[in-house]
Amino acid sequence: MSVLPLVFTSGWASGINAYAVVLLLGIFGATGISDEVPASLQRADVLVVAAVLFLCEAVADKIPYVDSVWDSAHTVIRPVAGAVVAALLAGGSGSLPELAAGAIGGSTALMSHLVKAGTRMAVNTSPEPFSNIALSTTEDLGVAGIITFAIFHPLTAAVIAATLLVLGLLTMIFLASRIRRFLRRRAQQREEKHLAGTGSGPRSRRPSG
Repeated sequence: MSVLPLVFTSGWASGINAYAVVLLLGIFGATGISDEVPASLQRADVLVVAAVLFLCEAVADKIPYVDSVWDSAHTVIRPVAGAVVAALLAGGSGSLPELAAGAIGGSTALMSHLVKAGTRMAVNTSPEPFSNIALSTTEDLGVAGIITFAIFHPLTAAVIAATLLVLGLLTMIFLASRIRRFLRRRAQQREEKHLAGTGSGPRSRRPSG
């Protein structure tokens, strides 16, 4: 059976939470639930590192503004992780060239990462933190659910992932104005910090006399 649906789904999920994808796939492989998972993802050291990084992301991803900084730092990490996981899955099955799988997984991860990061920017224009917590928790549960579903029903899971990706891109277009507002605010904050650091900000005048 072709591993392409699992490659696509893992790529989409990696763009949202790459550490959860590695951790879940590794556990499914190590426990014998799936034969599709390569041995390299089942190693104990890989699982421990993935678990620790997953916990770090679970915390950082729920704090306003910290989540956007975390997303910025993972703009390269998530697509690379998606490409590597996809290539490993393809290498283990032999039904899809590893280079093609890496391209599919990496590009899909990049698109879903951009949707996640853009949506979080829009949410961060709101002063309350509860929307961040709710959105992050929904993402974590969604990734866990769809990766688990993909192990047993890969084609259906891939269709769901593709649908969510399209809906996410449409949401990005709808939230474009709020994303631009967030970026303007961040640029203004950086400028204010720069001026404060150089001491070139506005100074109060002393009364003459």
